[in-house]
Amino acid sequence: MKYFAIGAAFAMTFALAACQPADEAVLATSEAPAPAVAQYDAATFFMTTSFLMADNVGFAFSASDGRILISSDETGTYNAYAVDPVSGAREALTDSTTAATAALSWFPNDDRVLVTFDGGGDELNHIYVRELDGRLTDITPGENVKADFLGFSPDGNDIWVASNARDAGAFDIYQYDTQSYESGFVFENTDALSIGAVSPDGRWLALVRNRTSADSDILLVDLAANNPEPALVTAHEGNIAYGAYTFTPDSSALIYATNEHGEFNQAWSHDLATGERSALVTADWDVSFVTYSPSGRYLVTGINADARTEVTITDLETGEALALPELPSGDLGSVRFSRDEGSIAFTINAATSPSNIHLVELASQTHTQLTQALNPAIDEADMVDAEVVRFASFDGVEIPGILYRPHGASADNPVPALVMVHGGPGGQSRIGYSAMIQHLVNHGYAVYAANNRGSSGYGKTFFHMDDRRHGEEDLRDIVSAGDYLRSLDWVRDDQVGVIGGSYGGFMTVAALAFHPDAFEVGIDIFGVTNWERTLASIPPWWESFREALYDEMGDPETDGERHRAISPLFHADTITKPLMVIQGANDPRVLQVESDEMVAAVRANGVPVEYVLFPDEGHGFRGRDNRITASEAYLSFLDTYLREGETAQ
Repeated sequence: MKYFAIGAAFAMTFALAACQPADEAVLATSEAPAPAVAQYDAATFFMTTSFLMADNVGFAFSASDGRILISSDETGTYNAYAVDPVSGAREALTDSTTAATAALSWFPNDDRVLVTFDGGGDELNHIYVRELDGRLTDITPGENVKADFLGFSPDGNDIWVASNARDAGAFDIYQYDTQSYESGFVFENTDALSIGAVSPDGRWLALVRNRTSADSDILLVDLAANNPEPALVTAHEGNIAYGAYTFTPDSSALIYATNEHGEFNQAWSHDLATGERSALVTADWDVSFVTYSPSGRYLVTGINADARTEVTITDLETGEALALPELPSGDLGSVRFSRDEGSIAFTINAATSPSNIHLVELASQTHTQLTQALNPAIDEADMVDAEVVRFASFDGVEIPGILYRPHGASADNPVPALVMVHGGPGGQSRIGYSAMIQHLVNHGYAVYAANNRGSSGYGKTFFHMDDRRHGEEDLRDIVSAGDYLRSLDWVRDDQVGVIGGSYGGFMTVAALAFHPDAFEVGIDIFGVTNWERTLASIPPWWESFREALYDEMGDPETDGERHRAISPLFHADTITKPLMVIQGANDPRVLQVESDEMVAAVRANGVPVEYVLFPDEGHGFRGRDNRITASEAYLSFLDTYLREGETAQ
């Protein structure tokens, strides 16, 4: 589980906007020769546009003319767009300048569109209909309401929605008439379980009970029954994790995730009529996702293979992998089939090439790249590729990570470096384009994105190594990552910092507090610094995995002593190295007061602290201008306190 991760579609630290390359004469330092590549400012990197496909439970292709529904932040704020499948021309369907808008689905039989956005980062998303005349109609109104799109009914007459309108801590199922938008109650989720999936025929609902972070169950609800009640279908002993991927298109089976048979999540099939189970997809890595084409002819699976996604599309009529033309290098993702299954749209992403939308016509094998995400002002050769690198931590445990080495870094020209810590607990740093990382590397900073113990993607044993030990061995992994960087002859051993977002922000400040000599500087982005407050004030819509969260992190009512012991706020007097803190005023997970108090406490030590507060952000960045501001602030801070080594007077 990625409880505090900055991971939602629009709660991201990475996105794009535009400007001109920065003046190299200004950026070069006196300690190193001018780089062999051009240097660019943050605005140039963030001009690179982010493209996201419509939701996989809806219709990505329009009913009238096959236009493709996407989200894009090309204006600086995410909005919904319709993409012409031939020319790639984009029509803006929404025009918000403040609310990051995610495209969900076309309607089944006309060109209305479903979209969603929240209130300035408060995570209280509503679902809106974009009418044919462009008006937006909120079909899930209400104060403190959060709603999620689940799909359309088989006849296309109803929209299926999960909403906490009845109880802030529980998501019930509603259906909304596609013409009148009047709602009807489908299922009351009295036990506040997680919504897994709804079958295409609308009969079956899969729920997930997260007992602990290591142990969960699936319950099935027959919505056609007179009094539908959840029925446990994964009775077991010991710690086994189960989750729901999807139902088969004919609604005959649930495809679910389980680590019952080894270290990694496998995809299994549960026959709804007989209860029989059988393995569907197995690998020596986690199965990330399983989806089907509309008719069920094609099976799409994704494997999380060492921080990259390996996608396979299988033609179930032949049993063979679907033939595709030669495509650009990178990870293929977000596969969406046209309604007649004659075409597929998808994204391709790599460390030096952000996600672009591609289209392949299956019969002719014609391939079209419909978007150009990278800012043309950037020469891709000036960026650096990512490399998976492992090192032995303090106790010999092997820690994987993603290494970005600046051009020109060598024993004769060593560079400063950063250990980057992902969100979570339980997140994973993966290979893919990051404007923030490329901006830092372009300006001469090596970045090592460490996947410390407790990270997902490397098996359940590794994942649970930090349970109720957060801020202990996992933190020492981050310290060891700094030691690993210092061992490289092309890294300045006196210029290594730490940076992280969300849970990674906690690890950053914890490193400065509990290992005060391990790093020269730290940058905390939306990070937890007071676990007592954070765990006592989690949003009500996290109710379905509150027990699992407390099992992993500790219950604030009984584990307050440990929470205080690992919270940097209560040990701020030990921090002696410069700190930067980034905070969103609307953050519902890490409240602004945490950062306010942390900044004041460290400043009381006479230590340099730079504090950047964004009044229009929540837990992560939604606005491109804010991403640019933050990235330039990181660079200025690092140039001052890491590369130049300035300290408090």
